[in-house]
Parts: sequence; structure tokens; C-alpha cells
Amino acid sequence: MDIREIQTTEIEDARRLLCENGWAHRVADPEAFRQLVSNSRRAFVAVQESRVVGFARAIGDDFSNGYLSMVVVDADYRRQGIGRALVLAVMGDDPRITWVLRAGRPEVMPFFERLGFVTSKVAMERNRAGSPDT
Repeated sequence: MDIREIQTTEIEDARRLLCENGWAHRVADPEAFRQLVSNSRRAFVAVQESRVVGFARAIGDDFSNGYLSMVVVDADYRRQGIGRALVLAVMGDDPRITWVLRAGRPEVMPFFERLGFVTSKVAMERNRAGSPDT
């Protein structure tokens, strides 16, 4: 398993992976997804035998604040440490950075708690227009 920064040639494979795993509403447009990856500060893939089986991206300033935005692993490859490896690769090891995320589905919260995330008492959000979260 190779965990590394995404290559341009892998962007469409990552988009398909997201579509197949519940993110189609956010990544349906290939060009918009390409721009999303391009504008991300960090975007990593997990590759097994030339197949993209995991994806994670983050935005931030690489100094103080980071936002973990997307983490997905192909259903056939879950529970093998790939999600954990992706999150750790995206976040890096700089202890000065505070990382936040939206874990809107209760079933994913234990995964992120094992990586040191705690429920915030200070966060606020303004949802995007047309968001199903509103």
C-alpha cells in the first residue's frame, strides 16, 4: 500500500472512489473536483496495485490551522489502517497546527476520536447554500 500525495493522473480515480462511497452529491462534476483538489493544501491517496483505494484532503495554512475535509476508503479495504494512514499523512506531525473536521455521521466519530479528535465546544459553522445539512 502506497500513501502519497495525489498525482494529476489519479484525480479522476479519486473522484470515482468518492462517488462510489457516498460523496457523489459533492463531486459529480469532474472539473469542479479537479479544482477542489488543486485548491486543497494537501491531497493524498492510498494506492494498492495501481488502484486508488483511499483519498483524503485538507485545507489550511500549514502553520496554525487545518481543516480535514474528505476522508474515504473503498469498502473492500476498510479496517486495514488505510484511513488512519491517510489522515496522519494529510495532517503531518507539526504540533502547532490545530486540526478540525466535520464528522456529521455518528458512526465515524469513534474513528476520529482514536486519532485524537474531540468534540468541540467552540466551533460554529455557516453551511453552503443548498446543503442537505441545513
